Amino acid sequence: METTRQNKISRLLQKELSEIFLLQTKAMPGTLVSVSAVRISPDMSIARVYLSVFPSEKAEEIVKNINENMKTIRYELGTRVRHQLRIIPELKFFVDDSLDYIEKIDSLLK
Repeated sequence: METTRQNKISRLLQKELSEIFLLQTKAMPGTLVSVSAVRISPDMSIARVYLSVFPSEKAEEIVKNINENMKTIRYELGTRVRHQLRIIPELKFFVDDSLDYIEKIDSLLK
């Protein structure tokens, strides 16, 4: 169970990372990356970021690319939240495949 502080920091990171990815994906037409959830560890040192990518065929490639450029993203995040957070958490990105799972269940039910 997450504390109130964890929830606030998660929401802040989700909002800022969403804006960062929105600016980055403007250069890639036909691709949409959104931050579906952020889970932060109790000591606020590690943030697990779940990304929803459209189209889903490119998801693994895009998340791999994001993980390779994690230092740049963390720096950009740090410049945005430097007045709210003292330590910027280490970021780990994962594919959120819940939408694909929902589509699969829906097709099975039909």
